[in-house]
Amino acid sequence: MAEKISYVKEVKARFLFGHFLTLGDNLTHYGRVLALFSMRSLAILGASGHGKVVAEAALLAGWGDVSFFDDAWPDKRRIGRWGVTGDTAALLNAVDRFDGVIVAIGDNTIRLAKLRALQSVGAHIATIIHPAAVVSSSVRLGEGTVVMAGVVINSDTIIGEGGILNTACSVDHDCLLGDAVHISPGAHLAGSVRVGELAWVGIGAAVRQGLNIGRLVRVGAGAAVINDIADGRTVVGVPAKILVS
Repeated sequence: MAEKISYVKEVKARFLFGHFLTLGDNLTHYGRVLALFSMRSLAILGASGHGKVVAEAALLAGWGDVSFFDDAWPDKRRIGRWGVTGDTAALLNAVDRFDGVIVAIGDNTIRLAKLRALQSVGAHIATIIHPAAVVSSSVRLGEGTVVMAGVVINSDTIIGEGGILNTACSVDHDCLLGDAVHISPGAHLAGSVRVGELAWVGIGAAVRQGLNIGRLVRVGAGAAVINDIADGRTVVGVPAKILVS
């Protein structure tokens, strides 16, 4: 029994705080693994609707206590059933009080900047996987990524740091997502898709297999992407075409 507990502690440490999390060893119910230890305290930077969803996923995944921080503080003092206790500066000065920290801000550029600031002061960056997500044992997740309910991530995919895999999206085998990528609810990436840093794939969009989606690309809601997209482009429609303003 002692050997089993030691093993699970090692898995838990990689699960929460590794630079990359490798979901190996045939672990299929991550919430139960974390619940064995009921991590006491998680700080969430970003008191918004997205933050509430992250908080609820974290609690279901075994975290025991959640504290919110937001730059609208002190004007903003509550988010749902939680209080807001300070802003980014306050959190940067208090990271040692928390077992884990995660940034729950939808804007990719802001989220990545906040993540880098927290990393620079030695914060323990959490990775949150909702227990209702299905993640292959060969997937690698960068720290600060959140995987919501209903998500499916298949074999040998690599997700960078600070990503959002939102409700019921899917990322198929051998995909590579850069840092701070947001795959919106119900969006689907086929196999071997590459997505550059800070890209956003809108709700319900679909991306054909083997394509390259560049850095800072924005894919509109419901778009069907059938060709590569260069850096910084916005595409919409079926099939997806470059949006000219």
